[in-house]
Amino acid sequence: MSETRTTTTGNAGPSIARAGGSMAIATIVSRVTGLLSKVLLIAVLGAEQLNTSYQAATTLPTMINELLLGGVLTSVAIPLLVRAEKEDGDGGESYAQWLISMGLAILGVGTVVVVACAPLLTDLFISDSPEANPALVTAFAYLVLPGIVFYGMTALLGAVLNARHVFGLPTWAPVLNNLVVIVVLVVYALMPGEISLDPVHLTDAKLLVLGIGTVLGVAVQASVLVPALRRTGFRFRWRFGWDKRFAEFGGLAFWVLLYVGLGFVSMMILTNVATNSKSALVSFNYQWLISQVPYGVLGVSLLTALMPRMSRAAAHGDNDQLVRDLLFGNRMSTILLMPFSALMTVSGVAIGLAAFGFGKAGVSGGTGVGTALALSAFGLVPYAITLLQLRGFYAMKDARTPTLIQALIVAVRIGLLYYFLEVSSTDQLAVGVSLAMSLSFVFGAVVGQVWLRVRLGRLRTGFTVWTVCLTVVASSLAFAAAKGVNALVQGLLDLSSPIVAAWVEVVLVTVIGLPLAFGLLAVFRVPEVKPAVDKVLRLARLR
Repeated sequence: MSETRTTTTGNAGPSIARAGGSMAIATIVSRVTGLLSKVLLIAVLGAEQLNTSYQAATTLPTMINELLLGGVLTSVAIPLLVRAEKEDGDGGESYAQWLISMGLAILGVGTVVVVACAPLLTDLFISDSPEANPALVTAFAYLVLPGIVFYGMTALLGAVLNARHVFGLPTWAPVLNNLVVIVVLVVYALMPGEISLDPVHLTDAKLLVLGIGTVLGVAVQASVLVPALRRTGFRFRWRFGWDKRFAEFGGLAFWVLLYVGLGFVSMMILTNVATNSKSALVSFNYQWLISQVPYGVLGVSLLTALMPRMSRAAAHGDNDQLVRDLLFGNRMSTILLMPFSALMTVSGVAIGLAAFGFGKAGVSGGTGVGTALALSAFGLVPYAITLLQLRGFYAMKDARTPTLIQALIVAVRIGLLYYFLEVSSTDQLAVGVSLAMSLSFVFGAVVGQVWLRVRLGRLRTGFTVWTVCLTVVASSLAFAAAKGVNALVQGLLDLSSPIVAAWVEVVLVTVIGLPLAFGLLAVFRVPEVKPAVDKVLRLARLR
């Protein structure tokens, strides 16, 4: 858990490359341990009502934390921390103390109110859902909603550490959360009996272990940051009042909060729709988790590298450079992620079975996740492009336009969710919900490109479209060959277990398809393919 800091004498700590490597490793480990915890969760709880109720309840703390603090913190408070560090005589320590004090006060009061309103939140999220269990969702909510304080504390302390050039531990902290959850799930599985679904008892031992254990993981994630902050020389004391610098960002904070609020409404309606089936919410959440792995490792790294460049270009009024950065980001996102999108499309069912097709979930649970993944994986690249476009507007200090685009995306998503609710059978609702999410990002990418065209002028969109076409062709040829090899091998082995057959397919198609797809892109002479391949190889060599 390496840290990167800059001393007061100006000597740099470990290099940016080393810090980036540490964060990349932490991201990979976090994704792997997070996936393992989800595998255990579906194996222990199954894919139907019990897990659906748990999923519905555990989304509440993260979303409410974003409404109370998270959205403003990431876009407003962190720049102010950096500014205070440069301008204040104490290196920004008093401002950081004020931020933590005010943040904890808001989180504390908000948590008390939200816990008291747990039944109302349950009604908002699963009202009119015939397959839902409101009593169970409410019971889980009472137990996990106190986690809001720890989610917020993680964000607050992480922001102060980042402002003090400490990056390693905040990136590793979620791994500890995942490990705690894994231990909790093992303990839960070893306990006798089952959680009572009718009637639901808040004092049920297994219910308490699962709910309190979930909060414990977030508490550990937040707590490990405290000694790290103390090692930087920071000493906490309570400070309240109002900092005049925060008022300068009131307009930006308003649009950011509105953006987060739209996301909250979107997830509320998605949860409401998905809980019309016993397994749709679980299948959607799990396919989303898998689809986010390549973006979390590759796409986020690209976005993190491009954001400072776009911000500098916007600050200097250099629209040509900003357009070049956006074009490069769109093309690199496509090159890096399209092969993974193709992998999930052709072998999504096998991935779902391999990861989730055992325990209480069984083959049907794994198949449900895999089918939703396969039919919605096309949304991965538009998702990455949409987020890049929104960061382009933020680079221009425009928080209003991303919120308006978010409003359009959410409106389309809600319309699609209710459409699929009407036309989908109960056992196919997970596919409908997943399709609604992916199609809304396709719409968002188109709207964002048009809006940027109006704002910045010519974007060379045709160049991006050509890259998309090349990567689709390369990925299609590569994975068609990989699936052919898999069919031959499966025929020779004559495997009787669907889980074993799924693992064989995942390994074969991945090992053959991904290198072949990138190789074909090199044959097609796509200009950015060399750094893309280098990036993959660099990540593969990290250890």
